[in-house]
Amino acid sequence: MTPTRRSLVILGATGSVGGTLLQLVSDQPDLHSVLGLAANRQVAAMRKLCHRHHPRYAALADRAAARQLRRELRRDGLTIEVLEGSEGLQQLAAHDDADTVLAAIVGLAGLESTLAAARAGKRILLANKETLVAAGELFMQAVAQGKAELLPVDSEHNAILQCLPPDSHGGELAASVRRLLLTASGGPTLRLPMDALAQVGPKFACTHPNWSMGRKVSVDSATMMNKGLELIEACWLFNMPEHQVEVVVHPQSIVHSMVEYIDGSVLAQLACPDMRVPLAAALNWPHRQASGAAFLDLTTVGSLDFEPPSLERFPCLALARAVARDSGGGAAALNAANEVAVAAFLNGDIAFTHIASVAEAGLGAATREAPESIPALLELDRRARALAQRAVASHTAHAVAV
Repeated sequence: MTPTRRSLVILGATGSVGGTLLQLVSDQPDLHSVLGLAANRQVAAMRKLCHRHHPRYAALADRAAARQLRRELRRDGLTIEVLEGSEGLQQLAAHDDADTVLAAIVGLAGLESTLAAARAGKRILLANKETLVAAGELFMQAVAQGKAELLPVDSEHNAILQCLPPDSHGGELAASVRRLLLTASGGPTLRLPMDALAQVGPKFACTHPNWSMGRKVSVDSATMMNKGLELIEACWLFNMPEHQVEVVVHPQSIVHSMVEYIDGSVLAQLACPDMRVPLAAALNWPHRQASGAAFLDLTTVGSLDFEPPSLERFPCLALARAVARDSGGGAAALNAANEVAVAAFLNGDIAFTHIASVAEAGLGAATREAPESIPALLELDRRARALAQRAVASHTAHAVAV
């Protein structure tokens, strides 16, 4: 069966995920069209994308950058309407002519436009982790109210989607699914002696054995905070309690995740580690499109290894699991504090082994109830960052004293 033709809005068009999706669209121009592209303030990159893909709309959150882009496109002779500010991104995400929205703006900066897409009932290809980690309850309410369709792009959650019955929704999963099994590579620190972890520097932490990622995400992989945040996401995406979501270390990154059913069956999704695979699956769901990724040869892979994660080695995973049991503001606080901790580590202000304690310090800002509005969420985020900064300063002062 031929996939449905999609009219796309890409939030985060200048990033790696947005670029990968645009390449998939370019490979089959008769199948999908680009209605709008959005980013933060990257004028030069957006200008190039406009020349290449000819969207009807372009949007930049930074108003000055949007005005500059508008002038440059006019000089180029392109009749592309440029929208500006947060309102422009929201307008584009909810546009009547868009049926599919890629949400790939990093951080809380992408929350308002993703919420707009949900309230407008769009098919959302979700690549923005913070939308579910920090604002899970708020976002899922918007998805339900707008009757939006939510398809995860992260390889692990997309793998789970592929292993579930196509018509599965919400609470129906609990009747037939025993566990969701998220696989984790273990990152570059998996085999290091425990007493060597304190000496891990940014260069080593950012050298992932299987995936090419940005520095922040690479450090999250090295601490396994990324897997903890993905666990929180999985609970929201698939309406599963924390105790039914397990993490399994799988160094080869070939099995992207698994679903265990109550009859003892375990379904797994396997592929070479390439973001084109989950993006193509989400874009054309439930149909298939050639992604351009290499085909998997299990005889070359040879063996697939699995082991439980060590919470002593990866205390960030334990923190996230504890937060996932709570429906309050802990996840938002942990996410904010972890961003501070990782930035401090990359800047050389704290040791690798201090990331977990700095992230934990931010939990002091957590509220009993989940934030019910964006202003409440941003205030919680601010307080968690302040507590994390104090913890960074404490570690730095101690290092200087020593």
